[in-house]
Amino acid sequence: MMMADAKLPDPSEKMLNFIRDNHLITPGQKILVAVSGGPDSVCLLHLLHSLQDELGISLQVAHLNHRLRGAESEADARYVSTLAEKLKVPCTVMEADVRQYRQQHRLSLEEAAREVRYSFLARVARETGAGKVATGHTLNDHLETILLHFIRGTGIQGLRGLRACQTLEFSGERLTLIRPLLEFKREETEEYCRIHSLLPRQDTSNFSFSLLRNKVRHELLPLLQKYNQGIYEVLSRTGQIMDDEIAFLESQVDRVWSQVTSQEDTVLILVKEGLKNLPRALLRHLLRRALASQLGTLKDIEMRHIEGMLQAIELPPGRKISLPGGLYFEVEYKRYLLGKQIEKLIPFPEIHGIYRLNIPGKTVLPGWEIEAEILLAEQISVTEIRDEFTACFDFAITGADLSLRTRKKGDRFQPLGMSQIKKVGEFMLDARIPRSWRDRIPIICSPRQIIWLVGWRVDDRARVTPQTSRVLCLRMKRTAETA
Repeated sequence: MMMADAKLPDPSEKMLNFIRDNHLITPGQKILVAVSGGPDSVCLLHLLHSLQDELGISLQVAHLNHRLRGAESEADARYVSTLAEKLKVPCTVMEADVRQYRQQHRLSLEEAAREVRYSFLARVARETGAGKVATGHTLNDHLETILLHFIRGTGIQGLRGLRACQTLEFSGERLTLIRPLLEFKREETEEYCRIHSLLPRQDTSNFSFSLLRNKVRHELLPLLQKYNQGIYEVLSRTGQIMDDEIAFLESQVDRVWSQVTSQEDTVLILVKEGLKNLPRALLRHLLRRALASQLGTLKDIEMRHIEGMLQAIELPPGRKISLPGGLYFEVEYKRYLLGKQIEKLIPFPEIHGIYRLNIPGKTVLPGWEIEAEILLAEQISVTEIRDEFTACFDFAITGADLSLRTRKKGDRFQPLGMSQIKKVGEFMLDARIPRSWRDRIPIICSPRQIIWLVGWRVDDRARVTPQTSRVLCLRMKRTAETA
């Protein structure tokens, strides 16, 4: 237990200065105080209660019984209710089945408890009109979090630890957390409770070494102190430095974001040309924001996912990697795509099977409408055709027995202007057609040959020449329901 020291700042003054320095509270706000019953949250409530008038705030207490420790959990809830009643602060106490939630969502017990707790706090804050939720996280929690992130593998984001103010979203509920005790050591909150005879509860699960956080708390931090008595200050300074670095990187991402990204449907598009000259550190941070913009959270994102995207950027077009939350990151020739339904950006509807064309006449099939017209050569000027979905052919070569399908193995044709036959697959590769598009591109065929790779090239052998007497003109357009 830490002994009282006259040189130490008064706890009320220390908290007040921290709140003001970090702009955590605005006069007139209602603050929801999350109270578990332990020394940290009890100290938090008591201090905020003593500062109510000076801060110009009102308080509301919230306690969630996780039903994980039987009679202990029940006793915690009673203690919090009694304390709130003594302080004349309104209190909301509820309970939740965390084990059931864990099974339903396949989470660790710690993750499940956290999600259920924050969803509860967000709901109570909304129902009571509280602008912010105050939690009892201390300097110890901050340093333990930095070490936990380091052990699990993290970038600089994890090394910043806990922040004084943070906005989170759980189950569609949004809440703003403030941590007024972030400069207090755990020994200070315990000493405060002792001096004020608050008799907080002790959570016996905090001493279970089955939880990694408890091992960090009771084994790793004390061990590090043997190597460096100032380890608290070292880790705290590291967190502050990382926070400053991240703030700078975020400002740089703000500067380039609109230049290198755009949104189409539900897919985020990143421009290759814009990304290639970015410093790797900035690119890494930009990719984090890209993921956050698509997922709404970075909860399941680890450093390996960011590094995987960095590696994918160097891969040939057509490569695609899967990411948490059902996201895909796909490499194209001039851009990268990030989304859950990247196929929505393919400008060609799916084609299943083979369709016989009405020549002349109109053919309607899922996603496409094809109009065929036979004209005399003098009735049309081929050089005036600008639309990539319109093409003219020598009808004597094509004939009227035409069909539409997609590519198949072994397909070959003679692209207009070339003297040699070329594999369709090789042509698509040379033409930089994105891999995800290739199996949807319509191909018009006669019984003898391919005559048109729609949108790209007609076959040289079926082109209109000065000797052509009748011209087959095909016009393709997307139908409204798939356009």
